[in-house]
Amino acid sequence: VQLQASGGGLVQAGGSLRLSCAASGRTFSSWSMGWFRQAPGKEREFVAAIDWSGGSTFYADSVKGRFTISRDNAKNTVYLQMNSLKSEDTAVYYCAAAVVGGTSGEKYDYWGQGTQVTVSS
Repeated sequence: VQLQASGGGLVQAGGSLRLSCAASGRTFSSWSMGWFRQAPGKEREFVAAIDWSGGSTFYADSVKGRFTISRDNAKNTVYLQMNSLKSEDTAVYYCAAAVVGGTSGEKYDYWGQGTQVTVSS
């Protein structure tokens, strides 16, 4: 599986961005997908995850109610809609694929290259 994340950029606090992660290779619809982020000087942290069908989603407490993860299996793409962005959301965002996902990055087998999100206050 190859993952290509896009959609990052510079946005003012309170604004919105939508990240996309396009997958190629093995059957996308069989994978659970996750988004993680890493801010400068900090460890990578879990943001959101979605199961293979899109029927179950999970969020970090810090983004719950502001971010929405979704997927389109016909387009081999997973999305992260980010609303009400805060300066503390500034980070490089990574998408990842797993046979059985979750909140731990160790469960993910494939990673995209990351896309920078910068929120100005």
